[in-house]
Amino acid sequence: MQSRDTAPAAGIVDTHCHLTIAPLSADVDGVLARASEAGVTRVVAAAYDTASWDPLAALSGRNGVFVAFGLHPWVSSEELDLGRLERLLRGHNAVAVGEIGLDFKIEGCDRERQVRAFESQLDVAAALGLPVLLHCRSAFEEMLAILKRRPAPVKGVVHAFSRGPELMRRFLALGLHVAFGGAITRPGADRARSSAAAAPVDRVLVETDAPSIGLEGVEANDVEPRHAAFVVRALASLRGLSFEDAALLTTANARRLFGLS
Repeated sequence: MQSRDTAPAAGIVDTHCHLTIAPLSADVDGVLARASEAGVTRVVAAAYDTASWDPLAALSGRNGVFVAFGLHPWVSSEELDLGRLERLLRGHNAVAVGEIGLDFKIEGCDRERQVRAFESQLDVAAALGLPVLLHCRSAFEEMLAILKRRPAPVKGVVHAFSRGPELMRRFLALGLHVAFGGAITRPGADRARSSAAAAPVDRVLVETDAPSIGLEGVEANDVEPRHAAFVVRALASLRGLSFEDAALLTTANARRLFGLS
């Protein structure tokens, strides 16, 4: 399926993908080439576990690839070396700390360990002046409480947002951005689509979370950064914008939040 939409000269930014996870990791050159052809000229590639840190560091010099290092709550049982994390963030011009957060939906998860890992990584982000890529499932009240009691506002984005406008506004009130992905391409995703339509023009981002979240008609394993253009198209439709204007505003927001060139 080929889009006839034309991206602006500045290009589209996929603000969250995982280039170190298969099948993307097996064909990074092809993934980036296909993204560029679709008008997606920049990607923020996030770490997942500590094993992904070095492969991600190796991608940090690639044209259009911007990296984020962190420990995902799903693997919070791993040993978190904060010194190594800080060195990687500094040494590879990372644009964010991530993917980090809370996920209490995991059966038998150690909630206290997740919270400790989350808060310590928020500390690193604050020390380096970096935004964070936030993952949250079944722990929204806990995350909001942690963010509210931080000594300074946390800069960053709630990624893959799929909940309703009321919850979204609570994160926005803390100064955070919200990123929308494949959910808003699905006609039945009423909550996510309502939030995407209502998000402030200066706080809305697009992403794919490739290869983790599917789009309407595209299975998760087939999703690539190029599909950020599909998300832009859905966002444009929901907000009554042209494709180009939706691309322009989300790109401007991403460049400002992450300091992208």
